[in-house]
Amino acid sequence: MGLARLSGSANSTSPASLASLDSLRDPAGNALKARAAGDPKAVIKAAAKQFEALFMQQLMKSMREATMSSGLLDNGGTQLGTELLDAQYANQMTGLPGGLSDMIARQLERQMTGGNAAAAIAVPAAGAAGAPGASGTSGTSGSTPNPTPTQAEFIGKHASAARAAQAQTGIPATFMVAQAAHESGWGKHEIRNADGSSSHNLFGIKAGANWKGPTTTITTTEVVDGEARKVQAKFRAYGSYDESFRDYAQLMKDNPRYAQVMNSTTADGFAKGLQRAGYATDPAYADKLTRVINTTLRVQRAALKTPENLA
Repeated sequence: MGLARLSGSANSTSPASLASLDSLRDPAGNALKARAAGDPKAVIKAAAKQFEALFMQQLMKSMREATMSSGLLDNGGTQLGTELLDAQYANQMTGLPGGLSDMIARQLERQMTGGNAAAAIAVPAAGAAGAPGASGTSGTSGSTPNPTPTQAEFIGKHASAARAAQAQTGIPATFMVAQAAHESGWGKHEIRNADGSSSHNLFGIKAGANWKGPTTTITTTEVVDGEARKVQAKFRAYGSYDESFRDYAQLMKDNPRYAQVMNSTTADGFAKGLQRAGYATDPAYADKLTRVINTTLRVQRAALKTPENLA
């Protein structure tokens, strides 16, 4: 469970400055966001084309690396020229009728009209640095266990609330729904009220002195001086899961302790940021949460590969 959190001070990074930083990091992505409200179908096609272009560039890079080179004329200049040439080739091969971009566009359109919620949680922008599952995460090889139906159901159930929290905080929805899964044991170990009903507290947020809403008291495990101890603690209670996500998002925004967490772009960075900020007393919290985020990503990928999504 997480430590008690106070939500008094405002985040030191203003929304305006965050928006400015985002526009500098990904101007193409922000241009698409600006057009999304007015012409969503055109934006979907543009985003799908970016996905395909990125894929083609990676494919050509892999082909180059697999080709033997004499090395006689290789230097930094020739390498840069080759990369630029590959980028041009990739752009020329992108957007053809019946190609990969058409398939991606169809999938994105289904997600916008109420398709598979688990797959729609977080589609990273094409070429965006630090997209979920890019760098800084633990391995996601085929040797890891396959996602279970319970995991897929949990992600689908909370996908909408996670996306709303992402819009509020900028934290990837995948990271937040994975943290909710970790804190609640994929919904199997939710914090309960005295009458046995759910408190809807998916993030293990304790009720500090500033909390004026409903509470519930349970026995939980905290690590004190390196020793795990059973303690009685008071936790926040909500009327719905959506309310739980909204309160978590507000906590991340308002408490300056989590300012660095708000800027995390990798699973590993997000998890370690929470641990450094004192979200939980478990010394292995970051490692455990990173593994759950990777599991969530596998569920999303599996959802994208289902027959109805590939049709």
